[in-house]
Amino acid sequence: MRLQHLRRDAGLTGKELSARCGWHPAKTTRIQKGEAPPSDADIRTWCAACGADDQTEDLIATARAVDSMYLEWRRLHRNGMRTVQEGWYALHEQTRVCRVYVSNVPPGFFQTPAFATALMGQITTFQGTPNDVAEAVAARVARSRFLYEGGHRYVVLMEESVLRYRTADPDAMRGQLRHLLAVMPLASVSLGIIPFTAQRTVWPLEAFYLHDDTQVVVETLTAEIKVKQPRELADYAKAFTGLAEMAAYGDGARTLIRAAIDALE
Repeated sequence: MRLQHLRRDAGLTGKELSARCGWHPAKTTRIQKGEAPPSDADIRTWCAACGADDQTEDLIATARAVDSMYLEWRRLHRNGMRTVQEGWYALHEQTRVCRVYVSNVPPGFFQTPAFATALMGQITTFQGTPNDVAEAVAARVARSRFLYEGGHRYVVLMEESVLRYRTADPDAMRGQLRHLLAVMPLASVSLGIIPFTAQRTVWPLEAFYLHDDTQVVVETLTAEIKVKQPRELADYAKAFTGLAEMAAYGDGARTLIRAAIDALE
């Protein structure tokens, strides 16, 4: 951590730094261990104590960028889900090529209203956030327009498990799977399904969206993580290439989707 390096470069112990900053040594320990993110004021005080005022603004900017990269869903959804969905709309509007890998549910731009309603209802209940599911679903489904206009390109990889999980009731699942068959012929869409039987060269991963090789949005249970570091972007692109080599396309993918539909009968 850069703050810790500043302390060491200044030849200060944790206790000496704490004394100069006027706070308890435990606070210094928590900041250095990453257990307590420093405020802008904390960074200014720390830099002054180390005689490194010239690094203050850069460190504050870095800390703010890190904070914006990792955003908890409960924080994002504190007023409901609609606003976040509208933000995704703006991002997809700007993206020319979006490479997507999912291992749990279809990406939002492929979801039917019935499926999205079931899924977002589950998320709202789990998170205990305000219920604006109807409005959020409308905002999510609106992204599907980019499949048909604007010259966008969507390259999507799904684990076969996505087809089989009963995320919604049988009717909604059936409609969702049929919708996948309907969008497959679109010029903007490439859809690959990774079969259960594929010999793995890349293990199943968390869902991620690679936007124009400029950023990756990773979805975990508790947070949305935005990755922009070139080395990490290259790793996600490499993983996507490996996953794509295991996928079935065209008639092979349709066979897997139809088998999942038949299993609902």
